[in-house]
Amino acid sequence: MDVGLKRELEEKVRAGERLTREDGIALYESDDLAWLGGLAHEVRTRKNGDVVHFNVNRHLNMTNVCTASCAYCSFQRKPGEKDAYTMRIEEAVKLAKAMEGENLTELHIVNGLHPNLPWRYYPRSLRELKAALPDVSLKAFTATEIHHFETISGLSASEILDELIDAGLESLTGGGAEIFDWEVRQHIVDHRTHWEDWSRIHRLAHEKGLKTPCTMLYGHIEEPRHRVDHVLRLRELQDETNGFQVFIPLRYQHDFVDMKDGKVRNRLQARTQMATGAEALKTFAVSRLLFDNVPHVKVFWVMHGVQTAQLALQHGADDMDGSVVEYKITHDADNYGTPNKLTREDLLDLIRDAGFRPVERNTRYEIIREYDGPDPARRESPQPMRV
Repeated sequence: MDVGLKRELEEKVRAGERLTREDGIALYESDDLAWLGGLAHEVRTRKNGDVVHFNVNRHLNMTNVCTASCAYCSFQRKPGEKDAYTMRIEEAVKLAKAMEGENLTELHIVNGLHPNLPWRYYPRSLRELKAALPDVSLKAFTATEIHHFETISGLSASEILDELIDAGLESLTGGGAEIFDWEVRQHIVDHRTHWEDWSRIHRLAHEKGLKTPCTMLYGHIEEPRHRVDHVLRLRELQDETNGFQVFIPLRYQHDFVDMKDGKVRNRLQARTQMATGAEALKTFAVSRLLFDNVPHVKVFWVMHGVQTAQLALQHGADDMDGSVVEYKITHDADNYGTPNKLTREDLLDLIRDAGFRPVERNTRYEIIREYDGPDPARRESPQPMRV
C-alpha cells in the first residue's frame, strides 16, 4: 500500500467517515500490520477507552446429534454413531447447576440439529434452566437452530421466538453465519440456513427487543473479499436494526482427528491452511475499522489461544469473552493448546498483562464490576504477555 492511500484511509478513519468495500480490501492487502493495528486501536480506544470486557459464562451443548455434515464441523454426530449424545432436560439442568459457581451470569447454549427431538424440548429446557438458575442470562440457539425449529414445529420464526422469550431466552447466539457469500458457503455448509434466513431471524429477534452477537468463520477457503462482503452485509443489517452488540471473528480450527475413533470429520482441513496469528490480527483490525456501527469486537480466546487473544486487544478487540467451561464445539475440533476454562482471576491477569483495565459485564453489556488496571508505575514499560 502506498503512502498516499495510507494517508487517505487514516484521514477517513479519524474523521469518522465510513469505509467502503474497496477500502476494506485495500486494508487486507496491506502488509503493514503495525500500522493497521494502530489504526484499529485508535478506533477501539475511541469507542471503549482502555477497557476490556469479559463475563463469567458457561457453555452447554445438550446434543451433538445433527442432520447436517458441514465441512468445517467436528462436533456433529449422526444418530446411533459412537459418541453421539442427547441430554435429558433433567441432565442438562443438573450439569448447568454444577457449573453455577463463581457468580455465573450467562449460560450459552448451542446444539446440533437433532432430527428426532420434538420442538417442545427446547422451550421446556429453557424454562427449567431458568427456574434452576434465575439470575443467569440464557443466550441460546443459532439462527440455524431457529430455522430448524420452524421445520420440526410448523411454527413461524416469530412464534418460535415469542415462545422462547417467554421461556427465558435473552439473546440468540451468533453462530451459523460462517461466510455468507454463496461462492464459499456452498462448499462448507450442509444445512438450509443461508443469508436470507439468517438475517431474517436476527432481524425478527431485534424487532422483539433481543440484542444478539454476529460472527464470521474465517481462515479456510474464503478470500479477503469474502470477509469484507460478509462484514458489510452485517453492517447494513445493523444500520436497519441496531440489534448487534458485538462482532466475533472465529478462526477455523485445523488438524483434527477424533482421538476416540480416528475419524476425520473436519473435511475442510485438507483444502486449507489454518490462519496464522498475523492473519488473525489483521482480521480483527479490518473488522474493527469496517464495523463503525457495532460497539464491540470480541476475541474468543478458545479459538485463538490466549496469547493471540491478548494481541487482538491491541488490534481492535475490546472483549475477551468469558471463563468458558467445556466448549465442545471447538475442543472437538482441536484443543489448539488452549484450556477449556479460565477463571475470573486468569482473565483479570491476562487483560492487565496486555495493558488494559478489566470490566466484568453481563449478556447485555451492563457493567457488573470495574477492576483496577495495570500498575500505573509499569504502564510506560511493556507488559509481559502470558502464553
